[in-house]
Amino acid sequence: MFSFALKKKIYGNSLAWATGVAAFSVVAAVLIIMGIIFYGGWGSLSWDFIFASPKGGMTEGGIFPAIIGTFLLVVIMSVVGVPIGTVTAIYLCEFVSSKNKIAPLIRFAVNTLAGIPAIVFGLFGLGFFIQFAGSGLDSLFNPGTIKWGQPNILWASLTMALLTLPVVIVSVEEAIKTVPRELRDASLALGATKWETITKVVLPNSITGILTGAILAVSRGAGEVAPILFTGAAYFLPELPHALHSQFMELGYHVYIMSTQSTNVEETKGIQYATTLVLLILTFTLNFSAIWLRYQLRKRAVRQ
Repeated sequence: MFSFALKKKIYGNSLAWATGVAAFSVVAAVLIIMGIIFYGGWGSLSWDFIFASPKGGMTEGGIFPAIIGTFLLVVIMSVVGVPIGTVTAIYLCEFVSSKNKIAPLIRFAVNTLAGIPAIVFGLFGLGFFIQFAGSGLDSLFNPGTIKWGQPNILWASLTMALLTLPVVIVSVEEAIKTVPRELRDASLALGATKWETITKVVLPNSITGILTGAILAVSRGAGEVAPILFTGAAYFLPELPHALHSQFMELGYHVYIMSTQSTNVEETKGIQYATTLVLLILTFTLNFSAIWLRYQLRKRAVRQ
């Protein structure tokens, strides 16, 4: 008996140590990566670097157009992707029964969409949004000119929205499932319609999950480069995008170009690290804004 208890204790302690080491390794890896980026980019970071436009073959000036382009890309992507993902999750949870044959098909499509490589989304955006939808719009409204049938920030954002759609759907669906069934039944028993129950009971109680989906979408979309290679990102564009049909610079694409296409990669290494640092700061700022909003909504719900 004593031997069995001792073995059980040793096994439990070993498992606790193993999981602790694994968790510490993850944290240590993140801290090391952040430390390397901070150390390599801090020396090149300045107000001129942040607020000036690039010049001199991308080795002089700043990255302000890339910052604005990344911000607009993330905002448009979120405005399009989060509502569509939320509505899809509501349909799967509230309107489709377990015996319905459509639900497995939709879930299969969502899982398949999540497993598609990012570069495939870029090729899809090029073929569908630019060559089909954009060229069709030009044929109808701008004959003889090319306005929408070219890479721009709108098509890039829609492509990124498709990329992040599975993340939003899964997170919102899980949040909706946590809402107790009794709340729905009580609302319906009091005479509320199905839609009133969803908008006044289900969605308010799952708003934090919706914001979680938005946070994950921002984190996924802000750092992706492959989908925007063909759909809107420009190598060198000192001016800011002035319309939805304008091309734009993007921080992730800027880092890719500087690290692979530069004539002297070692000379631009400081710019690469500084741009990566700014991208991380921008992503964290957007994420923390959504986290703060989620916290405030949670606190308000607890008070009520």
